[in-house]
Amino acid sequence: MYGTSERLLRLLSLLQARRDWPGPDLAGRLGVDIRTIRRDVERLRQLGYPVHATPGVAGGYRLGSGAALPPLLLDDDEAVAVAVGLRTAANGTVSGIEETSVRALAKLEQVLPARLRHRVRAMDSAMVRIPGGAPTIDAELLTVVAAACRDHERLRFTYGTHAGAVAERDVEPLRLVHTGWRWYLVAWDLGRDDWRTFRLDRIDGLPVPSFRFTPREPPAEDLAAYVSSRIATAPYPHIVTLRVSAPAEILAARVSPTTAVIEPIDNETCRMRTGAKTFDYIPFYLAQWEFDFVVEDAPPELTDRLARIARRFARATSGRNSAGGDDEQIRGGS
Repeated sequence: MYGTSERLLRLLSLLQARRDWPGPDLAGRLGVDIRTIRRDVERLRQLGYPVHATPGVAGGYRLGSGAALPPLLLDDDEAVAVAVGLRTAANGTVSGIEETSVRALAKLEQVLPARLRHRVRAMDSAMVRIPGGAPTIDAELLTVVAAACRDHERLRFTYGTHAGAVAERDVEPLRLVHTGWRWYLVAWDLGRDDWRTFRLDRIDGLPVPSFRFTPREPPAEDLAAYVSSRIATAPYPHIVTLRVSAPAEILAARVSPTTAVIEPIDNETCRMRTGAKTFDYIPFYLAQWEFDFVVEDAPPELTDRLARIARRFARATSGRNSAGGDDEQIRGGS
């Protein structure tokens, strides 16, 4: 059984963790009756926390926004995650929050216990960021989409497709997925009556939230794998399926999830599906592997090109002249 002060802190933590809480659920979590919950909510209001109540059978409590930011209660893992996230945001792919991230991090580290400060610094010293050309995302865009996912609110936005077309989209947002390179939104597209994956850097302006919706069954249990499968093959006109003589986990460690979908066949082999705009890149991409592979499914033009390149390499290693014949077609870009 919690004491009054401890129970108030626990109640506040629960209200911060989820948007809506039925009264009986809060009472069950805290081991008290519903009248005690009402009294504790009133105490929080007197302390300045804007706790809203909804009457009726389906009613409950919600921590609203107030004139000032109330203290946030974080457990150890949450505090470390926030600190590491702020360090990453200070030089990451979300534009406009670098300076504010540094200020927030300074405040957080000032109050972190020594044991957590050591964990944060250990993680920070172990990470090195390589500058790259990843598209930056406006911080306000990210927060608007994230809030709509959390609150189950529909979004309308202007979106530019992979092919360059621009259209208005009305969606029911489900989850944000970050590949380490780009941000993606998994959402139910109301106009197409199907699940779609949207790149946030292709959204023009800020999405407009509207009324709330009842969440649908997700398109997959593993949304990260779902997004990987969509972005690795769907945008490309040419799809290749290979059976690779390597364990799935070994190949997955060397291939970006944004470029291929990998599934195990057995302990020693796996299947990989990838896509490409043209056939020019694929043979030289595959040539970098030390694994044997078999082409299970590919356009005839690609299999012909792989065969010609294989013969060319065989002649090169045997000392024979590699000029002429099929190689002229390779230079011609067939």
